[in-house]
Formats: sequence, structure tokens, C-alpha cells
Amino acid sequence: MGRYRPPRPRGSPYITPEGEAALRAELHRLWKEERPVVTATVQAAAANGDRSENGDYIYGKKRLREIDSRVRFLRMRLEELSVVCEPPSDPSKVWFTAKVTLEDEDGKAHNWQIVGPDEFDLGAAKLSCDSPLARALLGKPVGSEVSVDSPNGKRLWHIIDISYTNKD
Repeated sequence: MGRYRPPRPRGSPYITPEGEAALRAELHRLWKEERPVVTATVQAAAANGDRSENGDYIYGKKRLREIDSRVRFLRMRLEELSVVCEPPSDPSKVWFTAKVTLEDEDGKAHNWQIVGPDEFDLGAAKLSCDSPLARALLGKPVGSEVSVDSPNGKRLWHIIDISYTNKD
């Protein structure tokens, strides 16, 4: 019996200009820089003869499959993404690209930016718009209280500040 896993649900089709630039840079790096090097390595390894026990050949081919798979994904994903450049019409509420300051139940402040699922990074305080916390925040004004289910139970958050970066 196979190890079938159903496909992951598609993420929201939104991305910031910085996120799109990062995906395009990754695509360029994989296709124009890394893939030619790996291809040359595989070609040189294939010229050595017996491929069944040639580590450079075996792992090079594996890496080529990984690169090709990621390149295919990036090309398809970049076609379907919508780059959000403009601030929302109502900047007093939390929307995509908002920088939000939240206060937890202990009174500790947390800063998050709402970004697309392709660019979230919790270490850099970028929260996916598909996450439970971001979904609970969307459309809420400053002063609102938001309750979010977490693995440790319900958590309450208070919205302290909302800002949008204006790039002119």
C-alpha cells in the first residue's frame, strides 16, 4: 500500500512586492546558477562509467529532480499570485500587509506583519494571512479583543496599533 497524502490546500493568492521579489530571486538562482552547476557535475560523473555506484551521479540526479520540482512550483505559483502594493481603503482596520502590535494576556507586546503564505517567517515576525491568528485579526480595528484557539487552549489578544508601510 502506498503512502498517499492528500494535497495541501492552496494558500491565498496574495503576496507583498518584497515576497514576489524573493520568489523571483529564488527561481533565478535555482534555474540560472545552481542547476547548470549540478548538471555539469552529473555529466562529468556519467562520463566516469558505472553509474550504479557513482555517488556524484546518483545524488546529482536527485538534486536535479528537486530543483526541477521547485522551479515548476515557483513558475506556476508566480503566475497565480496577486501582488498587493496599495494600502487598503480603510487603514484603521487590520488587512493584508498590516503591521500589527498585539498585547497578549500577560501584557507582553508582540509585533506582526500580515503577509502571504509564500513569505511567512515567524522569526522575522511575518504572519501568514492564512494562519488562525491572522484570520481572526482581519477586519478588526484598534482596541479590539481577539480570541484564538491554540494547542494550549484559547488565547486572548488585544490590538494596540495598526500601521501600513507607504512606499512612494
